[in-house]
Amino acid sequence: MKIFLDTANAAEIQAALELGLCDGVTTNPSLLAKEKGTPEAILKNLLKIVPGPVNCECVSLDAAGIVAEGKNFATWGKNVVVKVAMNHEGIKAVHALHKLGIPTNVTLIFSASQAYLAAKAGASYVSPFIGRLDDISQDGMQLIRDLAAIFRNYPALKTEILTASVRNPNHMVQAMLAGSHIATAPAKVLLDMEKHPLTDIGIAKFLEDHKKSQSATK
Repeated sequence: MKIFLDTANAAEIQAALELGLCDGVTTNPSLLAKEKGTPEAILKNLLKIVPGPVNCECVSLDAAGIVAEGKNFATWGKNVVVKVAMNHEGIKAVHALHKLGIPTNVTLIFSASQAYLAAKAGASYVSPFIGRLDDISQDGMQLIRDLAAIFRNYPALKTEILTASVRNPNHMVQAMLAGSHIATAPAKVLLDMEKHPLTDIGIAKFLEDHKKSQSATK
């Protein structure tokens, strides 16, 4: 499973790249608002430092506006993915961008039917929001399992499942087990994936025993 970083912070992305743990980046207007600079300047910088896909989200509500934004984004770099919200106008825009050869990611997916329509329209990625489904007492990860099964049934669909709204390491593991192609997560989740209390205990014990053995040889 590929890992995307869900952030617009260049320092976080650079740190993950140095570890080989960033295959791409997802951004949105909320993440961009947390950083200094204009959205365009921030995104253009990310497109330079990230070798993989960088998601640039449209804010227009009509298909013509979304397509215009997407075509503009596509001039910024070869690794641009145009991120489009799931609705009627969004699907119309995704189909138009697909015909132009511009990759798209349909975001705010909460059902298998939404994801299938986006895939049929030509979306390169669909982003199911598992954490938000969990918040309303639905099984977010079941949606990933359903989509993996549906997409296996129809191999002509080249759309990748990009699990989003990831809150913790267990979400990442469950996404892997379910067959998600990609999961996007905040940097904190990746750091938490490194940790386990038994690992800390084990390291402490090894160091303690090493000190004892060193003392015994003196």
